[in-house]
Formats: sequence, structure tokens, C-alpha cells
Amino acid sequence: MTLDDLARALASPGQPEVGLAAMDAALASMVGHRLFTVLVLDEARGLNRRFHSSRPVEYPVGGYKPVQRGSEYYRRVVLAGEPRFCRDRADIIQAFPDHELILSLGCESCVNMPIRWNGHTLGALNLLHAAGHYTDAQLPLLRVFAALAVAPLQWILEGTDA
Repeated sequence: MTLDDLARALASPGQPEVGLAAMDAALASMVGHRLFTVLVLDEARGLNRRFHSSRPVEYPVGGYKPVQRGSEYYRRVVLAGEPRFCRDRADIIQAFPDHELILSLGCESCVNMPIRWNGHTLGALNLLHAAGHYTDAQLPLLRVFAALAVAPLQWILEGTDA
């Protein structure tokens, strides 16, 4: 899957699911992941929602979790608008309460890439893979993917009860 394929998918009917599925495939081929989720932030209600998952059995779509405003994730990804890297197993264990499930999927690194519009974080692209997989060198491409995710997230936030 190429960026052109993704752009075409984002322009086709069936949004936002069609576009997010294409984004999943494009990220898998261009960056790599063993698990990919899209988190939508409803800041006004103080809730996060998983809207897309490449592994829906282990990480189902839907449901809400309260925003943890005191967390390192919130400070870095939501407020600062910067990606958060977990480089190895120890980082995963420290960052995620569900680290046992994450590790069982062979995921020992992650990047949480904020999706931002007009200075505000709408959500995040969350990619997980083997230890050491994600580096700063991938940030330019991840920023492009995050920018392409703005429209689907705006649609979700405006068109559903996010």
C-alpha cells in the first residue's frame, strides 16, 4: 500500500472505517507494526475511545477510558503534541498497565503519534512492534500519517458520540 492508495481510500465512501483500514495497511507496509490502534480523544468529556484496531480480538474497538490527565502520555502526546516512544520491554512495562497482553503479542516497543489540528490533539496513532523497531528517523513519515488522520478523526468527533 502506498500513500497514493491511502489518499484514494480516504477519498472514497465508507469513512472513517475505510480510511483507517487503509491507514493500517499503509503503516504496516511502510513503517511496520504488530499492533496498530487509533485512539480518539474527547477532551470535553474527559474520555478516550479506541476507534480502530488491527487486532480487534485482543484490543477491541469501542468503549471508553477516562483520560489520565496526570500521566506522562497525556503531558507528552496530548498537551505537548509530541510523539512518545517506548523503546524496549522495560519501557512497555512502565508505560502500560496491560503490558502483559502487549508483551504476549511480541510487542516490546511503541510509538504514540499525536493527531493534531489547529494546535489541539484529536487522538493518536499507536504502533507497537518488536523491541527497538521505532526510531526518530521514522518521525517525518509518521507526521504525514498523523496529518492524513485529521479528517477521519474530525469526522468521528463531529459525527458520532465519540
